Amino acid sequence: MARHGHRVDVRPSSRKVRVELDGTMVAESDQPLVLSETGLPDRYYLPTEDVEAELIGPTDTKTRCPYKGEAAHWSVSVDGLIHEDVAWSYPDPLPDVEPIRGLVAFYDERVDVIVDGERQDRPETPWSQAGAGESAHGKRG
Repeated sequence: MARHGHRVDVRPSSRKVRVELDGTMVAESDQPLVLSETGLPDRYYLPTEDVEAELIGPTDTKTRCPYKGEAAHWSVSVDGLIHEDVAWSYPDPLPDVEPIRGLVAFYDERVDVIVDGERQDRPETPWSQAGAGESAHGKRG
């Protein structure tokens, strides 16, 4: 999908994606979707069955992206410490990104992402600091 020079593409991937927080595995999937969006790092969207559900809880945070729709945010509890809004999903995405419906994506800036056994560098974006960028996410993320 392209609008005013802004592109959002969703495609399946056969890469194995593992997400860790404070050394604890919170998700692992060999069937992620990759969402590429102009000006942002690629994001892996994972099926909910590949997320350790006991570690994930919804928050009251809702943001809106003009290209994807309204996102619901999730927190993760690891060893009694709650990490607020480190993941999100689109329960009712816009038609152009329908394949991400209900899948979960993590802020790669705040978690460790391992792809095919290789730890990825954390990108520097407005969401690099916990709590920073919830409003920015609503604009573009």
